Amino acid sequence: MKRTPAAALTVSRRECIGLATAAATWPSMAFAAAPTRYITPEEFGAVGDGITNDTDAFAAMSERVTKEGGGVIFLRATTYVVGKQAPERTQTIYSFPPSKIMEFSGCNKKLTIIGNGACLRCADGLRYGTFNASTALATFHPLPNYNPVELATPYAAMIKVQNCSGGIEISDIELDGNIASLIIGGPFGDTGHQIPAFGLQLINNNCAEQVSQIYTHHHALDGLHASGFVGRASSSMIRHVISEYNARQGCSLTGGCNYSFVNCRFSHTGRAGLATSPGAGVDIEAEDKTIRNVSFTACEFSNNVGAGMIADSGDTDGGTFNGCRFIGATHWSAWPAKPNFRFANCQFVGAICNTFGDPDPQRAVQFSNCDFLDDPALSPTRQVYTPLGPIADLWDHKNVLFDDCRFKLTAQCVLPWTLSVLYNNCSLSQTQAKQAYPRGTFTGVNTISGNVDLYGSRILGELTVNGRLIARTG
Repeated sequence: MKRTPAAALTVSRRECIGLATAAATWPSMAFAAAPTRYITPEEFGAVGDGITNDTDAFAAMSERVTKEGGGVIFLRATTYVVGKQAPERTQTIYSFPPSKIMEFSGCNKKLTIIGNGACLRCADGLRYGTFNASTALATFHPLPNYNPVELATPYAAMIKVQNCSGGIEISDIELDGNIASLIIGGPFGDTGHQIPAFGLQLINNNCAEQVSQIYTHHHALDGLHASGFVGRASSSMIRHVISEYNARQGCSLTGGCNYSFVNCRFSHTGRAGLATSPGAGVDIEAEDKTIRNVSFTACEFSNNVGAGMIADSGDTDGGTFNGCRFIGATHWSAWPAKPNFRFANCQFVGAICNTFGDPDPQRAVQFSNCDFLDDPALSPTRQVYTPLGPIADLWDHKNVLFDDCRFKLTAQCVLPWTLSVLYNNCSLSQTQAKQAYPRGTFTGVNTISGNVDLYGSRILGELTVNGRLIARTG
């Protein structure tokens, strides 16, 4: 497991809040006006001095709000230390069980959390992984390991909201998993450390969810996990969220419908000393539910140990990406292996793969007005992932559409390896001398510059290759 110095893995709160408004800074932003009726963790004994552990106060506050069916929580612009483990076993599946922090269940009235730039930071020295309950020493077993009796985690989730129906609004909070200060034990699951340690969890809520201006980072599992109520009429709006340096995912979406992500960033997964597969920026993975109607607008997926975005298992159908940026430094920039995914006005730096194709062109993935690049200057690490050479490895993916797209390859990549994709009004160029195979059906006006083999292609429009007009085939 590759470990990276934590000192190199920081981002300012100013940078996070700057996604929402260039004028605002965090934590020096103006304190929000308090609602007329609200509840605070200080009422339950929280100190918020960045030293005292306030876990019990947050748990008591959350229990009160849950009993009341909802309410407004108002935090101060300060640092609250949270996360707590009992040294003795109190649950059958944990050797070092976590205490609850903010957990709400079954609220039938609106739940509002106004963060005001507050930071919830995990306490130092807590255990994560597998440990012997008697000796407190880490244990290491061959994977897969599904024996839960030795589990330890600092928290299941810093904020968990589940089975609610009255509406949810969460804003202006930093959730700091403090992964560098955890004591890491043995692995668990099929690979890596598949043990709960989420920043924010939204589970099975049959209501509108609004999440904005959240900085969730350095968690031992995911920064954000959502699994929604299937078929709900309401929707979730997730805006201005930065989720980075988490061990497994920036965001795991495992079920539900009607999710919109706007101006979010999911980056550097697995780059903070602990990495668990799939290590993606965003993993769209239908587990025991379907996933429908998901959109991302002006979002970035960058420098993750896994794919920038992956959709490859379960019953997922339909996803739109508009104005997004995918940067693959050491892994695929995007892995959209599900039907009816649409990409418009997006930029891809580094290779893509497993793009869903289908005999029905309407089900196949479509790219419109997108750029495909391999310039190292566009990567935060000056690395670009090109494992096989082609910018897209789609040799058996039928009817994938590139419409008005630009492939400008100026470094190590070559043009796509394809057989039966559709190119319409595209320009394709490479500087590498290696031969490329961007074969398929060409319609509209297309230009290619570089060493290519187009054997078997259907030329139904105007195609110019290295300055020479190619005869139509039909």
